[in-house]
Amino acid sequence: MNVEERIKTSEEIPLERRTIIHIMLVANGINEKLAIALKPFDISIQQFNVLRILRGQNGKPANLSTLNKRMVSKMSNTTRLVDKLILKGYVERHTCPSNRRKVEINITSKGLDRLLKMDDVVSKTETEMLDQFSEHELKQLNLLLNQFKS
Repeated sequence: MNVEERIKTSEEIPLERRTIIHIMLVANGINEKLAIALKPFDISIQQFNVLRILRGQNGKPANLSTLNKRMVSKMSNTTRLVDKLILKGYVERHTCPSNRRKVEINITSKGLDRLLKMDDVVSKTETEMLDQFSEHELKQLNLLLNQFKS
């Protein structure tokens, strides 16, 4: 993808800026494809991420702080995400018996079942997005991305 063509400029963009814009364009494209894959489930990428985090807790409850720390996309509206998942019956929220100020969140069996179906669709989408890369190229790309300062 030629960044200058993509953003419709005739001027050559300095390498550092072009690199950042390129990464942003790729990230937006990935998000768009994942959002399309999840649309039939009426769930956002962030809600999907919350469900995966809760599944990874292996039955142990999580709190909002845990979810915020582990989210791929850091956001301040985790409470709203959890509220929407509660309305769908995918998660439950309880007050911690030993600390009434602490809220515990668990994924429900309905949430686990639905997440399994989403996993298949997301996995296929990820494979389609990356099928032009060899395993070696993906490892190299990950090594380069590990060097990125955020």
